[in-house]
Amino acid sequence: MEQAKRIARWRLILGADSSAMLEQLSQQPCQLTAEQDLMDQALAALYDNTGGGGLGQGGGKGPSSPQITKWLGDVRSLFDQEIVTIIQKDAIENKGLKQLIFEPEILQQLEPDINLASTIMMLKDHIPKRSKESVRQFIGKIVDEINKLLAEDIRRAVTAALNKKQHSPIPSAAAIDYKYTINRNLKNYNPELKTIIPERFYFFDRANRTNNWTVIVDIDQSGSMGESVIYSSIMSCILASMNAIKTRIVAFDTEIIDLTEKSDDPVDLLFGIQLGGGTDINKSVAYCQQFIENPSKTLFFLISDLEEGGNRAGLLQRIEDMKSSGVTVISLLAIADGGKPYYDTQMAQRISAMGVPCFACTPALLPQLLELAFKGYDLKAFEKSFEKKVGL
Repeated sequence: MEQAKRIARWRLILGADSSAMLEQLSQQPCQLTAEQDLMDQALAALYDNTGGGGLGQGGGKGPSSPQITKWLGDVRSLFDQEIVTIIQKDAIENKGLKQLIFEPEILQQLEPDINLASTIMMLKDHIPKRSKESVRQFIGKIVDEINKLLAEDIRRAVTAALNKKQHSPIPSAAAIDYKYTINRNLKNYNPELKTIIPERFYFFDRANRTNNWTVIVDIDQSGSMGESVIYSSIMSCILASMNAIKTRIVAFDTEIIDLTEKSDDPVDLLFGIQLGGGTDINKSVAYCQQFIENPSKTLFFLISDLEEGGNRAGLLQRIEDMKSSGVTVISLLAIADGGKPYYDTQMAQRISAMGVPCFACTPALLPQLLELAFKGYDLKAFEKSFEKKVGL
C-alpha cells in the first residue's frame, strides 16, 4: 500500500510519460485516484511542455479566461495554500499569463500573495478599467494581512517608547499645527473655492510641544524593491495614523514622489508607487533633508537596495551629515525571495562603517526596531544581534 502511494507521488511529480518506467521499476500498475487524476491534469496544464498540457492557449488568440478560471478553482481545491501560491506564481511568470491577472473573475480567485501583489504593481498602468476595482480589492487583502501582522505591535511599541502625544484632542485656535494640518488635507483642495477644506484639524499639545518626533520614510521604488515597498509603505501608513509623531513618506527612483497625503489609505499609497526604473538615492535624501526640523527628534529610514545610480559620494556625505546633526539614520535593505536580502554590499559596508545600522530587517522585527530607535538605544547592537540570529 505504501509503495503504491510512493509510486503515485512520483507519477504526479514526473508526469504522464513516466508511467511505463515506474511500472517497470515497481513491477505493479501505476494508478491514480480520482483526486490524484485531477491534480495530474492541473499540474500538466502548467508544467507539461510536451504539447499535451496547456492553460487554454490556442488559435493565436491567447489563453481562454473561462478555462483559466476553472484551472485556478481546481488548483485551490486540490492543494494547500502554500502550494497554490507557488503554482499561481509559476503560471503568471512562465506561461505568459500576466495579462490574465487583470481579469476580474480571476483576481477574485487568486490567493493573496505579496510577490503577486508586486507583479500587479509593476503592471498597474496597464490595468483595464473593468479590472481596476478587482485589483484594488486584491491589493486590499494584502494590506489587511500585513496590518494584522504589524499594526498592533507597532502602535504598542511607539506608545511604550514615547508615552506622550504630539497633538492634543482639545481644539484651540492658538495651538493649531498649521503646516501639518495643511499637508494632511491637501487632497481636500476645492478648485471652485480655491482653498483647502480640512476634514480634520491638528492641535499641538503645548505640554509636549518641544518633544515632537518626526519619522521620514524614504522608499526606493526601483524594480527590485517590490516586497520591501509593500511592507515599508504599510508600516509608514500605520505610523502616519498616530498623532504622537509626524510621518513623511517619500518614494523615489530617478524622480521623487511625496506620498504623505496618501497615508490615510495604504492602497492609495501603494498605487501611487511606480515600481521600475533607475535609482537616484542621493537626490531623494536631499529632498528629505528639508523636513528635518529637530534632528535629535527625527528618525530617517532609507529603505533601498543601495544600488545608487546617482552621486555615490554625495549620498554618503549626506548620510554622514544627517547622523552628525543628531538624526537617527537607519538603512533597511531590500528584501526579496521570501525574506532574502538583496543589496549593494560595498555601499552597505560604507554606510555601516559610519555607525548607521544597515541590515535587512524582517517585518516581524519592525516594532522592536521602532521602540529601540525612539528610546535612543544602540541600534548597531540590535543590528549585530539580528545578523547573528539569522546567520548573516
